[in-house]
Amino acid sequence: MQPSLPVITLLTDFGTADYFTGAVKGAILSVNPVVVIADITHEIPPQDIAAGAFTLLAAYKTFPARTIHMAVVDPGVGTTRRPIIVSANEQFFVGPDNGLFTYIYDREPSHRTVHVTNNRYFRPSPSSTFHGRDIFAPVAAALSNGVAPEDFGPEITDEVRLPSLQTPTRIIHIDHFGNCVTNITRDVLPAEKILVINGQTIREFREFYGESEEASLFAIWGSAGFLEISVNGGSAAKILRGKVGDKVLLTQRRKDAKKA
Repeated sequence: MQPSLPVITLLTDFGTADYFTGAVKGAILSVNPVVVIADITHEIPPQDIAAGAFTLLAAYKTFPARTIHMAVVDPGVGTTRRPIIVSANEQFFVGPDNGLFTYIYDREPSHRTVHVTNNRYFRPSPSSTFHGRDIFAPVAAALSNGVAPEDFGPEITDEVRLPSLQTPTRIIHIDHFGNCVTNITRDVLPAEKILVINGQTIREFREFYGESEEASLFAIWGSAGFLEISVNGGSAAKILRGKVGDKVLLTQRRKDAKKA
């Protein structure tokens, strides 16, 4: 069996209407013309670091060992924020040190992080506004060619982080369909609990979206492993007037209440 080709994934807020995504791919292929490039998404809301962090968390484990994830949601481009490489779960993550990899740190506590300072791996005269093309793309491509992370710079332990996934209990993501993804996992939600968000109570739990045609709010375990609040055929976010960061209260189900 022939060895598999290296894989670089791309996650950005660049969209696809401009040249940005194509230029990043060109910069990668200029360094490694045989690498496999896989798009996770380029539709992260502009400058929404938390949305990028969640999407990366939801996707990274589906890729094989040695995959290099280049993630760029970078409102601080051109400032003193550091370019970094994170090694975790036998994979690599390349991007800005602005909290984008927070949930990887939480999920993979044995990770290692390198501050990329060796500019010989950058494109000549990097633009101050397009580090995705001029720094992160060639660094990711060099990794795919077998360059070791320690060749790029010193190890660091003081990465910038978003609030932890653990607490407080809250909405951490709203997807394209208006489902409100919480940071609640199966191990922290006893069966007797019900949810309250923005004054609205969610008592019903479902196994799948179409379990009932009733257009009422319900909770469901999403494919990323978190509890989601949904409504069949509609947007839970609109009904709840929900946004990322809204608190989710867990309350005790009354003993005489009908089970969902």
